[in-house]
Amino acid sequence: MTRYRAAGDEDAEVIASLHREAFSASDRGYGGEAELVAMLSADSDLVFSHVAEEDGAIVGHVALSPMRAEGDGNRIRALGLGPVGVSPNRQGRGIGSALIEAAHGWAREQGWQMIFLLGDPAYYARFGYLAETAAPFASPYAGPYWQALILDERFALPKSGRADYARAFAALEDE
Repeated sequence: MTRYRAAGDEDAEVIASLHREAFSASDRGYGGEAELVAMLSADSDLVFSHVAEEDGAIVGHVALSPMRAEGDGNRIRALGLGPVGVSPNRQGRGIGSALIEAAHGWAREQGWQMIFLLGDPAYYARFGYLAETAAPFASPYAGPYWQALILDERFALPKSGRADYARAFAALEDE
């Protein structure tokens, strides 16, 4: 049985190993996801960090971090989703989906308006993420993998804006 819970400081090394293993086995390859989580944590930018456990072993992790976002001159309460990692031998069993849905539920409860991500459109479309939703927002990551999800049904998509990930994302790119 899979159990989901908030990650603690004592989980940091296991989460790092999980991301290295999960992304090394992916088509995209490892891109520093473990270091990203560590930098987000060091900067106090991990506002949601949850793990999935099976038989006492961590088999999945999801992170949300705040973004600086504005649209049509108004501040937007936005988060960045990622990384999301699942042990290769546990992928395809709904663990990643459950972690993402837990992150969405928490974000809605906390009053966040949007979540952005950079990822595979074929995978993330099932959760409602669309490149069209992210398109009005200038970003160094703009393109077909730059996607967003509106959490607040009262939120109107702006004509133009900007969305920037937490500082750790740019720091990772600089390394």
